[in-house]
Amino acid sequence: MVLRFAGRLGIKAVFAANRPIPGLPETAQMELCPQGEGEADKRITALARPGDLVLTRDLPLAEKLVEGGITVLDDRGRVFTRENIHELRSVRDFVVGLADNGLGIERIPSYGREELASLANSLDRELSKGIREQGNRGIICKF
Repeated sequence: MVLRFAGRLGIKAVFAANRPIPGLPETAQMELCPQGEGEADKRITALARPGDLVLTRDLPLAEKLVEGGITVLDDRGRVFTRENIHELRSVRDFVVGLADNGLGIERIPSYGREELASLANSLDRELSKGIREQGNRGIICKF
């Protein structure tokens, strides 16, 4: 989906991971990050500029990017903003703390048509808004 949006809008799609992602077309840029905690986050933080859209589930990374004026979505289409990121990060840290103490919450996240449609709608809305306001440079994805 990201590749379709990038191709349609004529913007760059960058994928950051610590191992190659098979099947990426040559029109996509692969940022191969070193192994290690936070290496992909460091690379994305270095690459992202206002006008870019970053797609990640990583709330600490999202918080840092939002504070830097970057548009950030998760893979379910949720837009992280200055208004919601601190509360979401606080809830995430609380749940991680529970899990670290053996009190983890069992959850089985589903991903289906509804979540995919929400992502498509958010990508369309945020990319269109970004192009109107500042001219998007690209989409950066962390997996």
